[in-house]
Amino acid sequence: MPELPEVETVARGLARVWEGRHFAAVACHRAGLRQPFPKDFARRLTGRRIEAVGRRAKYLVVRLDGGLTMLGHLGMSGRMVISGLRNTPPGPHDHVEFATDDGTLVTLTDPRRFGLLTLCETSGLANHPLLAGVGPEPLESGFDAQVLAAALAGKATPIKAALLDQKVVAGLGNIYVAESLFRAGISPLRPAGEVTRAEAAALVDAIRAVLTEAIAAGGSSLRDHVRPDGELGYFQHGFKVYGRAGERCPDCPGAPRCDGIVRIVQSGRSTFYCAERQR
Repeated sequence: MPELPEVETVARGLARVWEGRHFAAVACHRAGLRQPFPKDFARRLTGRRIEAVGRRAKYLVVRLDGGLTMLGHLGMSGRMVISGLRNTPPGPHDHVEFATDDGTLVTLTDPRRFGLLTLCETSGLANHPLLAGVGPEPLESGFDAQVLAAALAGKATPIKAALLDQKVVAGLGNIYVAESLFRAGISPLRPAGEVTRAEAAALVDAIRAVLTEAIAAGGSSLRDHVRPDGELGYFQHGFKVYGRAGERCPDCPGAPRCDGIVRIVQSGRSTFYCAERQR
């Protein structure tokens, strides 16, 4: 599933071709994805001016004129693909097509159909069921050591699970939690409530650094993520621990007690870490 850097990459790509344009035509080739499209979805979008394209947590946020916002989630395999208008029929997994007034076509392609698109009033965006209760954005000023330490206080759950909780911090998933914990030197097995204020500060810095580098690299393309321009992300080439079980720890060269990167399973998900470096 796309995490914050992948969704941010998609949002920035769409912003370049959508902001300031109008939806000249919108076509839905099925009734919905993991949930039905809103009633009159295509009609309500057609003719609208796109004021801004952004992201909240793992959701695309497309603000339109008239106080309407489109929320989107890419699910497991969704892609937003930019092209010119074409005369060929849509493919079997091309579910929604957005044509703008300058002749640009954006196609939502989703083979597994776990994504979603919905509409809401812009004034009620923060309280929408998909976003209500979502925690702070990790790249914004409201996310700091004090905020993170307070969110972790008293939690007996492992720190990895706590960081995956979207109420603690928005947008993180398995990849970027693993990389951030490695940089901060914190074991994914540590109870979240035992993380000290100093460690929370180091973790905030690590999260910010990992996400910033990943966005600059266009995200991580492991299975389905492709940028809207068709290019792959390449942050996967810079992973320190994720997917590297059995390899030498990059921060423990020659350390006799280091067993390298190990893989364990937490709550049914793979965790990668260095037991020597991360305590």
